[in-house]
Amino acid sequence: MLPLSDGPATSHRPFIVGIGGTRRPNSSPECATRVALKYAAAAGAETELFDGAALNLPIYDPDVPERDTPAHRLIEAMRRADGFILASPGYHGSISGMLKNALDYAEDLRSDTRPYFDGRSVGMMACAYGWQATGTTLMTLRSITHALRGWPSPMAVAINSSQKVFDAEGAVIDPNLDNQIRILAEQVVNFAKMHRVFSLQQLPTAA
Repeated sequence: MLPLSDGPATSHRPFIVGIGGTRRPNSSPECATRVALKYAAAAGAETELFDGAALNLPIYDPDVPERDTPAHRLIEAMRRADGFILASPGYHGSISGMLKNALDYAEDLRSDTRPYFDGRSVGMMACAYGWQATGTTLMTLRSITHALRGWPSPMAVAINSSQKVFDAEGAVIDPNLDNQIRILAEQVVNFAKMHRVFSLQQLPTAA
């Protein structure tokens, strides 16, 4: 997909939040998220990454209003976001508890003008040691995105981490996979730009 041409509305830089990783630094989900955010930035977006270290948050409790600094940073980034890129390992056929807990903090956006992920595109990637868990993990991410009122991007990326996928610098080795991640990132950015155009068209005009 080609980036939208810049104009009065599309020249706005969408803010894309990447959430992906495990407790292990430079895990496959973290590397995939970094690559996707690199392509999102190339498509004109401002980006912010929440990797495994940033996702080591207290278990979400809706009855406890206090949030520590890392949780507050995540909530404010989700609140500001124009789109999301999520990457999870496949743990026993589903997403990791760490990512699920991070996404549970979106409940703090329930009373916002844009509640949860409303009006935001969400690109999804799943990394697992074998193909089967990538499919079920992507299905879970899609279900969660629907529940959060987000728009799943047409492209989703399955990564079989039983094969060597990333080099020592975190770049994708397989050009076909690299292209899939690029398409996903551009879809998220372009949706954010199109949604901004639509939103501006809905604003009341002066009499």
